[in-house]
Amino acid sequence: MSEMSAIEGGGPITDSEQAAVMVMLLEDDQAARLLAQLEPGELRLLGEKMCALGEIGPMAIAQAIAGFVEKTEKLGLTAHGRIGQVRSLMTRAVGEVKADSLMQRIAPEEANKTSSLELARWLTPQVLVPLVRDEHPQAIAVLLVQLDPEVAAAVLHSLPDAIQPQVVHRIATLGPVAPTAILLLEEMLARRIVECHGRAALTMGGPREAADIINAAVRAVEKRVMPEIAKQDKQLAKAIENEMFKFEHLYVLDDKSMGSLLREVDSDTLIAALKGIPEDNRDCFFRAMSSRAADGVRDEIAARGRMKMAEVIEAQKAVITAARRLSAEGVIVFGAGDDDYV
Repeated sequence: MSEMSAIEGGGPITDSEQAAVMVMLLEDDQAARLLAQLEPGELRLLGEKMCALGEIGPMAIAQAIAGFVEKTEKLGLTAHGRIGQVRSLMTRAVGEVKADSLMQRIAPEEANKTSSLELARWLTPQVLVPLVRDEHPQAIAVLLVQLDPEVAAAVLHSLPDAIQPQVVHRIATLGPVAPTAILLLEEMLARRIVECHGRAALTMGGPREAADIINAAVRAVEKRVMPEIAKQDKQLAKAIENEMFKFEHLYVLDDKSMGSLLREVDSDTLIAALKGIPEDNRDCFFRAMSSRAADGVRDEIAARGRMKMAEVIEAQKAVITAARRLSAEGVIVFGAGDDDYV
């Protein structure tokens, strides 16, 4: 009997099918919020099961609900992190400002407390490395999988060479992590933060965040803001500009602007710059070329072989330099464009 006929005929259904049925019983907004928490592999499997359900009979619904009740009875609900869970739900429901106000009334003693693990997610790699350098690879692995990938990568790179393979191996084979392990990690972080820094401060904002906001604003904002910042702090202005003009920002240029840029970049530099990005991201460059020229660049990239990342980065900087010059001249426009024209 096929899986679809088992669903339609009221036969036994698998755990993944039960999960698919439970999701289908939710409101669309509830289901979307639930799906957003899944890993890509889990999401793909669940999506496949949802598409293959066919007609869902009363027996399948009853089995799914019974299976859910049975599992929740066995697992229970841990109290660890409950305040944070409630805060997260409140924030999604009414926004951060209202959620903070509600939590001040619901749990005033806990409202202003931040767990050590939550604090760690805000810390820079330079602050995190001393906290974990001498800890067990398993504890480091549990921490790294909960950080932003770029931050985790920087922490990993700063660890002693001998321990890096052990940490990566544990990350790849981590599997389910018991709540007690998270609790032990938080206790370790709390102890190490006090030992190393006393009360560690959060690192928020910075040139990258400022650049992202300026890039998302209309062109006139950049024209007003950046000269004023340069008057107050030239180094800060330069740091923001470096973040405003990154190679990936070129991906959104229209074909005309991209064509103007490519005319300013020699072939060798372009090939080296494109060598370091995924093939999908090269399409925006190829669209601005003739078919013959694009095919030629593709062949050159393939024939170039392996390149040092330093060479790729240097080539990309050269392309960015040309883009910044053209942007200053008004030939190409980054961000939301200029609101002085209609």
